[in-house]
Amino acid sequence: MTSDNANNQITAVLTWEKSGQTPNRENPSSDPQRAEAAAAQILQMNPRVQVLVEAIDIRSKPPAFFASYDVTIATDLDYDTICWMNNACRVANRRFYAAGVHGFYGYIFSDLISHDFVIEREKSNVASAPIETPTRTVLDVKTKRENDKTIEMITKREVYCPLMLSNTSPLPQEFTKVRRKRLQVTPLLTCLRALWEFQREKDGSLPTKDDLETFIRLANDRHLELRLDISTLTAEFIRSFLDNLGSELSPVSAFLGGSLAQDVINVLGAREQPLQNLLLFDGERSVAPIYSLHPIFPEE
Repeated sequence: MTSDNANNQITAVLTWEKSGQTPNRENPSSDPQRAEAAAAQILQMNPRVQVLVEAIDIRSKPPAFFASYDVTIATDLDYDTICWMNNACRVANRRFYAAGVHGFYGYIFSDLISHDFVIEREKSNVASAPIETPTRTVLDVKTKRENDKTIEMITKREVYCPLMLSNTSPLPQEFTKVRRKRLQVTPLLTCLRALWEFQREKDGSLPTKDDLETFIRLANDRHLELRLDISTLTAEFIRSFLDNLGSELSPVSAFLGGSLAQDVINVLGAREQPLQNLLLFDGERSVAPIYSLHPIFPEE
């Protein structure tokens, strides 16, 4: 789905998971009626917004298609299609989000390329550092008086990387240096990476019970790649993740949809800290950690 803020226009784009696949009952995800139904619901929320529906293979569109919109949001697509859209948006210099729901689990990924925003806060005795994190810098600091208080208006910049790079990037050292923090990293990150690797190998398909051995191998490899303790990747969690694939729970969709919508609003308004860059939601544990995953590799 894409949004054109200037013209109050949303385009709901239907895409099917495999090139050449046609809409039918056996492939409900490719049914154009889903896009039409979504458009009707969007209009109910805000009748003043124009909603267009295009039942196409999104990969047939050139980057210029995305240049017409402020934000592109890809939902519930396979890994290769997400990466294709992400790269097309980068060519068009447009912001990109991807999100997906699998039962109790879900994620939001953001690639805003380079995004400037303003934070307002009461002036601190400690001056803002010019470089706050490997991805965030302070560009400018201004002050104003408001209700007998000195308010700082701090302009910051976040830089991003595409999913193709983020998906192979290490965890920040703050999560891997201390064993206590390593144990707190959700195995959902491992399983999501294993799922995307499986989809790369299997033309976008979801794993079935017959693929259990293959998926476990991929998950173990991704877990070790992230330098996480193997004890945190249990058979119970892998089984639960696989059982939830392809399903959708309304509370999980509501949480992720609300979080994504709020972030998009903040980004369009250039206010508040945006998502950087992967949010994972585990509904069984009621946790939603955020990991900043970039190709910044620690020294051995």
